[in-house]
Amino acid sequence: MTGSTERLPFLDTNIPMYAAGREHPYREVCQWVMRQIAEGQLVVATDTEVFQEILHRYGLLGRYEEAAMLVTDLMMLVERVYPVTVADMQRAVDLFRRYAPQGVRSRDLIHAAVMLNNGLTDIISTDRHFDLVEGIRRIDPLNLHQEAMKLLDEGSSKSGL
Repeated sequence: MTGSTERLPFLDTNIPMYAAGREHPYREVCQWVMRQIAEGQLVVATDTEVFQEILHRYGLLGRYEEAAMLVTDLMMLVERVYPVTVADMQRAVDLFRRYAPQGVRSRDLIHAAVMLNNGLTDIISTDRHFDLVEGIRRIDPLNLHQEAMKLLDEGSSKSGL
């Protein structure tokens, strides 16, 4: 998934948080996603709101050092970090009017606005409500892992391994 910045998938907050968190059905696959990013096999973008969300959530739990370490590590791993601009917030307000009544959270609508304003269409996320947002295609990390394993298996069988 390398290429121009515009083609990068957006990494949602829940991926590093599940990867770093307690036991959960998404934990292992999110750890796999984060390893792919760390190894340069998957190149992603995100926005500054993702870092704020991590600091906020871990801060509420009193896990300050973990929050600082997770955000610091994530800033080093992510290829492109978009700021949240006034134009993004204006678009987020429009998206909020349209999608909040359907259950899409305001923070996620900020991510959607940043994505749409920067030509990004794909988001790696466990949050199904992104499926409601026109112009955004959610990539579930379970599906991403499954597709990668299928390609790996196909490659192994073709090479005779």
